[in-house]
Amino acid sequence: MTTDRFDFKAAASALAADGWCLVPDLMDPAQTRALARECTAMHDAKLLLPARTGAAHTVSALRGDSTHWFVTGAMSAPQQAFAERIDVLRIALNRELMLGLVECESHYAVYRPGAGYARHLDRLRDNDARVVSAVFYLNEDWRETDGGALRLYLEDGAYRDIHPHAGSLLLFLSAQFEHEVLPATRDRLSIACWMRQRPLGAAG
Repeated sequence: MTTDRFDFKAAASALAADGWCLVPDLMDPAQTRALARECTAMHDAKLLLPARTGAAHTVSALRGDSTHWFVTGAMSAPQQAFAERIDVLRIALNRELMLGLVECESHYAVYRPGAGYARHLDRLRDNDARVVSAVFYLNEDWRETDGGALRLYLEDGAYRDIHPHAGSLLLFLSAQFEHEVLPATRDRLSIACWMRQRPLGAAG
């Protein structure tokens, strides 16, 4: 059963103040391990595909990960547990910050040793649907010497390196922060997630 150690209000306050935050304990540790095992098994079975970039969904040298998107109605039990928990967070952020978030999209991401993702912005050109980016890390016993940090570029020109320790969740505003994934010396596992609003001009 998922615990309530995750402080939704503190996450919302940090996001409002700084535009990003790193928080622990979104999922129960057993659920995090289940996601890591499934991600690894799917990757070993070649069920993850080379990631694509941009609105045209093209394979690019800019990024080196392989991904598997979570499909509504066809999720495994570990995926469903994550989807339900991240949706609770979406609702909390709406309540605290009135962001108008209507849905989440998520995928597993595996970077093999030496692979990375060049500096980029998550909000796509001519599409303002993505509001909050979330990255949930699945790597037990990760050491900083393993590399693989997500480098988040701050507005003052500085940057912060976020190491992908299992159970930690990075949140940041999709339109505000450029970021990159630095190469690691071991497989690097995560779930990338975007909380979305209805695009401007969308019906309904």
